Amino acid sequence: MDWDKLRIFHAVAEAGSFTHAGEQLNLSQSAVSRQISALEDSLKVSLFHRHARGLILTEQGELLYRTAHDVFGKLAMTEAQLTESKDRPKGPLKITTTVAFGSTWLAPRLQEFIELYPDIQVHLVLTDAELDLSMREADIAVRLHPPRQADLIQRHLLTAQMHIYAAVSYIKKHGMPRTVEDLSAHRIVVYGDDSRPPLPDINWLLRVGTKGGHMRTPSMTINNVYAIMKALRSGAGLGALPDFMTQETSDLVQVLPEIEGPQFDAYFVYAEEMRSSKRISIFRDFLLRKVAESKF
Repeated sequence: MDWDKLRIFHAVAEAGSFTHAGEQLNLSQSAVSRQISALEDSLKVSLFHRHARGLILTEQGELLYRTAHDVFGKLAMTEAQLTESKDRPKGPLKITTTVAFGSTWLAPRLQEFIELYPDIQVHLVLTDAELDLSMREADIAVRLHPPRQADLIQRHLLTAQMHIYAAVSYIKKHGMPRTVEDLSAHRIVVYGDDSRPPLPDINWLLRVGTKGGHMRTPSMTINNVYAIMKALRSGAGLGALPDFMTQETSDLVQVLPEIEGPQFDAYFVYAEEMRSSKRISIFRDFLLRKVAESKF
């Protein structure tokens, strides 16, 4: 199989259309289509079902895509290792973490890192979905649970606690709860339905201080922790947030500080193949130092 045709096939499978793949490869739609047709002719199989709305991989196409994806992922990882400078770290560093942690704690601290290491180009990807580090979808992940893949290296980064927060404007208007039972008389903002919420036991606020298994009825649900914080800051009600999200805000106050929600741990995670990467080791040390300076 021709490597160049495989590269084009992989791009088409990722993009789902000849046109989008051509834009990424700087090729015309017709050139991409010709290369795919030539690959199919050489293999004597169809790799895509052609539809008006796009392309769908055939069974044979799925098999080739999985193999090509693995090969190109490993090649990208090898390229990163080969270009790593031992004296002065340089090159791209792709970091992924949750929207909440990345937006409120990590992003404000990256300015210091890029000043310390100007030859490293930082790419921060915020998503509550998990990117595949072994396939080089990112170099590093900060995950709020232990990694599930056995071939990943993990380093404990921090332990975070959840507390109840509300905006100063909300407290002025509705009063400060004095007991845990008082929470039932207030508007509660919680995480919306999701099969895999980003934090464990994220809606503990609905049951804390209640009796007989009773659950409070929320006034609002939002399936994004960062958006919950924004809603609380606007005065929407009371809500539970990790303490790392509130360090930079002066308009949120802690409610019933003696009431603590679940603890959870964050981990610094990367692929085994990147163990010797200088960029990863210096970023790990930088994060550990910034965590030590934090107050949670």
